Amino acid sequence: MNLSVRQMRAFLHVARMGNFTRAAEQAHMTQAGLSTLVREMERQLGCRLFDRTTRMVSLTAAGRRLLPVVERVVTDLDDVTAQLGVEGDEARQTLRIAATPLVSSHLLPQVFHQFRESHPKVSLKLFDADLRDVETMVVSGEADMGLGFFFKAAPGLDRAPVGRFHLMRVSAAESEQASLTTGTAPWSALRSAELIGLPQSNPIQKVIDVHLGAIGRADAQRQAFNFFGTLISMVESGFGTAVMPTFALAACRRHRVRTDVLVKPKVELDFYRITKRGAHESEAMRSFSDTLVKALPALSR
Repeated sequence: MNLSVRQMRAFLHVARMGNFTRAAEQAHMTQAGLSTLVREMERQLGCRLFDRTTRMVSLTAAGRRLLPVVERVVTDLDDVTAQLGVEGDEARQTLRIAATPLVSSHLLPQVFHQFRESHPKVSLKLFDADLRDVETMVVSGEADMGLGFFFKAAPGLDRAPVGRFHLMRVSAAESEQASLTTGTAPWSALRSAELIGLPQSNPIQKVIDVHLGAIGRADAQRQAFNFFGTLISMVESGFGTAVMPTFALAACRRHRVRTDVLVKPKVELDFYRITKRGAHESEAMRSFSDTLVKALPALSR
């Protein structure tokens, strides 16, 4: 026996109306279609559910026994379906984003502001974490998307570029005015600089070290820090010169440091959005990604 919801609803309509014609109208289907569903239900159960006469339709003893059970099943199903619909609407109106600390503190506040102006009904939740934790949160479903410099996609994740940044030199500024503008400098200008940086295992530092190697500084002994924010503060305090992507420009301008985009060569780094492979992309996710793509260029110069 494999009763369908359509059969049970047809049974309820006929039981309540006592007439196949009126029941069919209430169910928004043809009388023939309704009768077929009821007959198939009776066949599967092996008993008659209605006594039919030319004047009326009434429940048999078997039909009366079945009625409260079907009413309970259909009511419970409708209640659960309605609740799931509400929860689905709420989920679609909430966007959970995971990003690394500097991205969270200096890039996303401006993007969030722009997005909320055009999408006031969408609730934004931000989780700041290191790169590996960002990936873990997206894989586990704790976050809808992750943002950062993901040089390769982790298993179970899809990766899409949403912006592009350049590598720049960050050095101590001699004046407040010097910290307000961004110039250019060749990589060769770093030959005599006292360098500080990220740990050598950091993916961004690996890219930087390739270009430092071209000027003979790949093996330079340097003090390493885990976060860009720490690097910027150490540069401001005169502990050395650092190389980092231009996505850190907003953070640099809060400190007395000088920024120069490195040229000869000018190195580009793609900034990525990661999502769980196979997961549904909501309208909020698409809209936020569009806002991010449009906003990032202005935040990197």
